[in-house]
Amino acid sequence: MPVINRQAIVYQEATLGGTAATLATRTMSEEEVQVTSKEQLQQEAERAQEALQNALSHAKKKGATAAECALNYSRGLSVSTRMGEVETVEFNQDGSLGISVYRGQSKGNASTADLSPKAITAAVDKALEIARWTEADPFAGLADADLMAYDYPELELFYAADQTPEHASEQALRCERAMLSADERIVNSDGASFSSHCGFRMYGNSHGFVGHYLSSRQSLSAMPIAREGDRMERDYAYTLARNPLDMNTPEAVAAEAVAATIARLGARKVKTCQVPVIFHRDVAHGLFGHFVGAISGGNLYRKTSFLLDHLGKQVLPSGFNIKENPLLKGGLASSAFDHEGVATQARDIVTDGVLQTYLLTSYAARKLSMQTTGHSGGIHNWFVEHGPDDLDALCRKMDTGLLVTELMGQGVNMVTGDYSRGASGFWIENGEIQFPVTELTIAGNLKDMLANIVAVGSDLDRRHGIQTGSVLLDRMKIAGE
Repeated sequence: MPVINRQAIVYQEATLGGTAATLATRTMSEEEVQVTSKEQLQQEAERAQEALQNALSHAKKKGATAAECALNYSRGLSVSTRMGEVETVEFNQDGSLGISVYRGQSKGNASTADLSPKAITAAVDKALEIARWTEADPFAGLADADLMAYDYPELELFYAADQTPEHASEQALRCERAMLSADERIVNSDGASFSSHCGFRMYGNSHGFVGHYLSSRQSLSAMPIAREGDRMERDYAYTLARNPLDMNTPEAVAAEAVAATIARLGARKVKTCQVPVIFHRDVAHGLFGHFVGAISGGNLYRKTSFLLDHLGKQVLPSGFNIKENPLLKGGLASSAFDHEGVATQARDIVTDGVLQTYLLTSYAARKLSMQTTGHSGGIHNWFVEHGPDDLDALCRKMDTGLLVTELMGQGVNMVTGDYSRGASGFWIENGEIQFPVTELTIAGNLKDMLANIVAVGSDLDRRHGIQTGSVLLDRMKIAGE
């Protein structure tokens, strides 16, 4: 077990019921680095609920016609290592409360990291003062009372984990040392990182709804650097889960990172062409992330979406489906209610290629003369249905083209759908990888790209709120030599 100098640990604290956040260096006590139990976290939530209800009560007394509060609390630590030595150990404990008050249709916001009665009173008063000078917005207000999640299930999002610096350092060091010793071509390291955090989110409003849920998340990542001749390459791998038992071992993460990095050695350029493209599962979720943005209420009512007025229309090829399940136990993006307290529910997002729903907050819904879909705060566990082909089978189906494993830049226009990003990956011929490629740009239009998906692979990536396998597109423009 590594020896940790606690005098050198960075400690960031914003305690519930304490003063504003501070950043300091000091010795951590034994109590601060032990496992956080569900019972301990629940006790913190009970204290936070009292503060939240005090804020709502004060807002009502001071004349607010409506009010809502959100409170987030998180504690845990992060450790990074480099070249087999511990580089940083950082312990975090953060908590803050945000309150929105309404005077009719005028809204004011304020927040505080201090949950003492005096600080809460001051925050509410400040929000009310802001609302006094805010222009009335006919679409502002709480979500409808009958949509609240007054009776919501336990989704098992919290798992106790060892949050001691010793354990975290041991995980990162095991990973990096395995990585550095795996292949003589691994000559350097950008390090390994281990993180373990837990906490809760709480929301309440003047409809009488107050709800919260505990959650936890652990991650381990590694980034080796390889050299062959005068060329050097890097890549990475990571594992992420709510339950520590669902994490890959440090050695497995190291092996994946080394294999990915070694595979990039000898990368070449290819000539400009137009060919089929596979988005590897590591980047395929980003493709659907752009789709999420295009059907989200904010972009729709602002008319800044390339899928404007596409509800009930074909957006993916026939036979393709996307489903959402917010109530999946232990899911990385599970939530029984959204950031407005609206009860979430399973939905068909796309059925047989046809868009079934937009993603709406209550504000966006009112702007569009529709009803909120419970998506304030984002999406909840999307599942892109896949076929029987794994990545190798997708490559054989493509025959000749580009397998994209990394994307760079932000060249996406949400209004037009125009897409242009730097890329690297592998050139495929006769259904097999021939050589790594780099310094490319891939271009197309997102509307066309989504409509021209040929297949989704069975190699699902379960580390994201959007779970998808690799995605084969009919063709894209490749700008190379």
